Amino acid sequence: MAGHSKWKQIKHYKAATDAKRGALFTKLIREITMAAKIGGGDPGGNPRLRLAIDTARANSMPKENIERAVKKGTGELEGVDYQEITYEGYGPAGVALLIDTVTDNPTRTVAEVRSKMSRLGGNLGTPNSVAWMFEKKGHVYVDASTIGEDALMEAALEAGAEDVTREDERFLVTTSPTDFHAVQESLKSAGIEIAEAELTMVPKSTVKVEGKDAESLLKLIETIDDLDDVQKVWANFDIDVTEMV
Repeated sequence: MAGHSKWKQIKHYKAATDAKRGALFTKLIREITMAAKIGGGDPGGNPRLRLAIDTARANSMPKENIERAVKKGTGELEGVDYQEITYEGYGPAGVALLIDTVTDNPTRTVAEVRSKMSRLGGNLGTPNSVAWMFEKKGHVYVDASTIGEDALMEAALEAGAEDVTREDERFLVTTSPTDFHAVQESLKSAGIEIAEAELTMVPKSTVKVEGKDAESLLKLIETIDDLDDVQKVWANFDIDVTEMV
């Protein structure tokens, strides 16, 4: 990536988008509600719910908001009937896009996504048109200032992780989705502090994007990500961090 690490690229991009998001709690509440609806309201037996609650707490969501979202998911409180739908398509320069949504009105959501895509140089594809280009992985980040690479490598591999790589000021521990939570618990038990953890869709290959295409692509992703019904946007772009201003 022109000498810039993946972590720096992601961090720079997130800094630009999160500052404009403004509806983060809405997205987190929907994820908690959906997780509880699908897997039940006990975080101990529902890894997805546990991750959603951990993420909400990391973003300073009040405890009562979290509890209310869980109860709406389990049906203890009346709530909106949400559905999960993933849309697939392409952005400028042929970049593949996976758009995860949680919505109470699929007709509205697909119309909004299609409108933004067509207006900003993208287009929706058919189901499975780009999903095959990604694979789900667990990503666990550990600040490099807190542990040496050899020590983390030993602990992570013993815990069942797939790999450990250095990305600027952080280490990235990669896991399979099934081992994601077990690896985190093992690292915590070893006294290793986790800075961030997420389940992510990792592209099997990337598309180099530069100049106007990079500018257009980032505007498209930011615009779609700002839609209330959109939870995450995954893409297989490779953009130099200097273009992500």
